[in-house]
Amino acid sequence: MTIDTPQWFKSSYSSNGGNCVEVATNTAPQGIVPVRDSKVSAGPVVTVGASAFAAFIAHVKEG
Repeated sequence: MTIDTPQWFKSSYSSNGGNCVEVATNTAPQGIVPVRDSKVSAGPVVTVGASAFAAFIAHVKEG
C-alpha cells in the first residue's frame, strides 16, 4: 500500500492563529487519517482509521 505524503490542514475555527490539531485527509483513500498537534509539527502523529474518523466527524456535527 502506498501512502501519499500528508497534506496537513487546520480547522477553519483556528483562524485566529491559535494552535489546533491538524489532519491530513488526502490519505483517507488508503484507509487512514493522520492527526497531529499543530504546535509540534515534527512531533508524533496519531493514525486513525478513515471510517472511524468519518464517524467521529459525523457525531461532532450532530452535536
